[in-house]
Amino acid sequence: MTVYRRRYEADLKDGINRARWIEYSLSASTMMVAIALLVGVYDASSLAMIFALTAGMNLMGLVMEVHNQTTKRTNWLSYWIGCLLGIVPWLVIGAYFLAAAAYGSKPPTFVYWIYVSIFVFFNAFAVNMVLQYRKIGPWKTISTVSVPTLS
Repeated sequence: MTVYRRRYEADLKDGINRARWIEYSLSASTMMVAIALLVGVYDASSLAMIFALTAGMNLMGLVMEVHNQTTKRTNWLSYWIGCLLGIVPWLVIGAYFLAAAAYGSKPPTFVYWIYVSIFVFFNAFAVNMVLQYRKIGPWKTISTVSVPTLS
């Protein structure tokens, strides 16, 4: 048994999964920095902002779970703040794509596929969160946290 297990399982019973959001904030941010590097973002300040904005976006998911434990109606403020934070890195990377194409140094084709596929998956995650909190379709019968407890 790990030190964090009791807290983790108690949080899951309350509809919160802190570990998931912390992990997402680190892995998604690292992935966005890698994509940024592939399209030519080499400025350390820009890479740091991409990392921080992506981490902030994911941590807003944690804020949403924690905050909505005390509300009767779902409060979407942290969701929308997360969306705002999360779109900025995509716009920056997109601008670098456009600039590279305009100046004849566009990235290899596989980088475009990475950009599009990861963008779709990021947005699918946001759509999934809406479906879970609004309990639409198959999400009518499940809680907002879909990670099972450990046995």
